[in-house]
Amino acid sequence: MKIAILDDHDLVREGLHAVLQQHGACYVDKFSTAHALMAQLEQGVTYDIFSIDLELPDIDGFQLIHRLRLSCPTAPIVVCTIHDEVWTLRKLLSMEVEAIVNKTSEGDTIIKAVHEVLAGNHYYCPAVLKAMASAQVASAHPSARELEVLYLIAQGKTTREIAAAMFVSDNTIEAHRKSLFTKLGAVNAADLVVKAIERGYLDKHGDIR
Repeated sequence: MKIAILDDHDLVREGLHAVLQQHGACYVDKFSTAHALMAQLEQGVTYDIFSIDLELPDIDGFQLIHRLRLSCPTAPIVVCTIHDEVWTLRKLLSMEVEAIVNKTSEGDTIIKAVHEVLAGNHYYCPAVLKAMASAQVASAHPSARELEVLYLIAQGKTTREIAAAMFVSDNTIEAHRKSLFTKLGAVNAADLVVKAIERGYLDKHGDIR
């Protein structure tokens, strides 16, 4: 079994390496940048499994996942991250990564993840499952049209400005706003944006996810 570990923090990278070796992994390559890993792949080196972080110094983690899928489409990807924001988890799920492990988890969690994905299963650590469960609290989800309104609200647009941008009446936008407030349990526009980010409808920059 050949494993590639990518993390720009020495302590995390060496810790993952040590844990994997203690459990029988004999071939583990460590990388601190995505470019170093991709250079190996371009030279024809292959891996059975990738363990990667999302925050990297040279490339966005989501972009890296896409590139790994193209280079090694059958190799499972285990994402080890400190981030448990709902939008992050939803994007990882949409990209069908095989496992998500929170860096605050116990050391043997990575071993469980490796065993599960090599068996053809998916694995999400308890912290990730808890965050995912909390995102399902709302009984109704905004429609595609409501998400457009939500995005413009997050940009600070007024009802009149949103109506003009979407070529509809002010009353239509007010109806969408009322529905959004109800579905997300918000009391004002600021609260609406905060709850939309918490539930993964917007990312931390206010963009739709």
